[in-house]
Amino acid sequence: MSTSQSIDPITSAYAYPLLVKQLLRSSLASCPDQQIVYRDLVRYTYSQFDERISRLANALDRLGVAMGDTVAVMDWDSHRYLEMYFAVPMMGAVMMTVNVRLSPDQVAYTIQHSGASVVIVHRDFLPVLNKIRDRLDTVKQFILLQDSPEPSLPDSFSLEYEALLEASGTSFEFPDFDENSRATTFYTTGTTGLPKGVFFSHRQLVLHTLSVAMAFTSAAQQGRIHRDDVYMPMTPMFHVHAWGVPYVATLLGMKQVYPGRYSPEIFIDLIEREGVTFSHGVPTLLDMVLGHPRARATNFSRWKVIIGGAALPKALAEAALSRGIDVFAGYGMSETCPFLTLSQVKSASLGAGPQELELRTRTGLPIPLVELRVVDEGMQEVAHDGIAMGEVVVRAPWLTQGYLHEPSASEELWSGGYLHTKDIGVLYPDGYLRIKDRLKDVIKSGGEWVSSLMIEDLICRHPSVREAAVVGVKDSLWGERPLALVVLQEGLSADESLIKSHLLSYVENGTLSKMGIPDRVLFVDSIERTSVGKINKKLLRQKYDG
Repeated sequence: MSTSQSIDPITSAYAYPLLVKQLLRSSLASCPDQQIVYRDLVRYTYSQFDERISRLANALDRLGVAMGDTVAVMDWDSHRYLEMYFAVPMMGAVMMTVNVRLSPDQVAYTIQHSGASVVIVHRDFLPVLNKIRDRLDTVKQFILLQDSPEPSLPDSFSLEYEALLEASGTSFEFPDFDENSRATTFYTTGTTGLPKGVFFSHRQLVLHTLSVAMAFTSAAQQGRIHRDDVYMPMTPMFHVHAWGVPYVATLLGMKQVYPGRYSPEIFIDLIEREGVTFSHGVPTLLDMVLGHPRARATNFSRWKVIIGGAALPKALAEAALSRGIDVFAGYGMSETCPFLTLSQVKSASLGAGPQELELRTRTGLPIPLVELRVVDEGMQEVAHDGIAMGEVVVRAPWLTQGYLHEPSASEELWSGGYLHTKDIGVLYPDGYLRIKDRLKDVIKSGGEWVSSLMIEDLICRHPSVREAAVVGVKDSLWGERPLALVVLQEGLSADESLIKSHLLSYVENGTLSKMGIPDRVLFVDSIERTSVGKINKKLLRQKYDG
């Protein structure tokens, strides 16, 4: 009978802790001249990036930032944000990314709750900061970010970012420490109550980066990302580390392009000028890019785009594919760092028409090291038949271990030893997951579960529809009934009967239950969204119920 043996390393062996600083080693060695670009304002190499990381660490060290202290950041997607992604955790401090789209009260709450001692803030966000500054008891220093130098500093600011770096040394000895030390903190969007703080360790960030990079690079054809790609996020860097992809791009040594305060026109400018080939974002942003007048003359044939944060509608996927864009879905959440799945198409299904489109718009295959289950209320796994629905629960080495300073909510999150996503999904025999709805958004009508996401997708397949949102509203007979909000394509028309008739065709072919045809269809100019671009269904239910 054999017994397990622990490893007893020799004293001189280096244990190699999984720290954020390790993600820089290979790219600095193999591609020191690779470029990092910020709009049309800044362009420098990975070697210069490394020097600026050291300068920033030296500057923060002089300001008294020590191991375990928290540094909060308020900026657009920029090279400076990337520098802070590395410098702050590498010196043993915690980077807190402020969701600048929250209300001033929520911004104040998150900075105060995180215990930030330093706030690094772009000039554009000074109006927000001025409203809340008196409530930030923990903050000792404010550092100004600006794209163009201005002679005077605002009140309470004695420091400007570039001047601070210029006065600092280009070498810093980043220490080794426990890989389980907290590296980052950010806050959920707070659609229910106050925002919750999620946090991630160095070990978790490194393992997430390695797994996502492996998932990208292991694809044989479709969805394959590699070191020759040019990366540009269309996701705010305050939101789940821009889905963790800046760490992946740096590890692989990609050229990186940061758009700042973005718009469709800025995205198109950078795609054309910098040769961008890889991005990620919510469906709305891709739709805005494709709908921009300049898009008709833009070559998108080398662009790969991962859609997350909301389901990828088939109509949008078809529109992107028609322009040569390699579009596919990804899935995760704030609590999961975020990636859990990618909807890369297996080679045998490429060119299979409707089947390929179906796979691209599913929620995806689990990436390496993810254990994903779909379970009933008793935590028993449901059938993998693409029909049986249940809650998606997961395990992976990078999932947040809880909510900051909220033990009861953390226990609920991890009930039964799995992280509960509160998403309702199905698993197919081929291993793909499809999210059917959020647990709080699924419509319970006449004892039947009706997926709001499915109805939205089907409505969006009508050629006159640009986007749609579906919510359940109270009904005395059925409990809940679907209500559809529809935004039409510019210059096109439709009425309620036309949309219902369109949906009826999917009832007749067995795609949609009859209970899925909304009682009401309302035509609106726009649909309310959360601070990270998701449809704000809680607000819509409150607004339209009754």
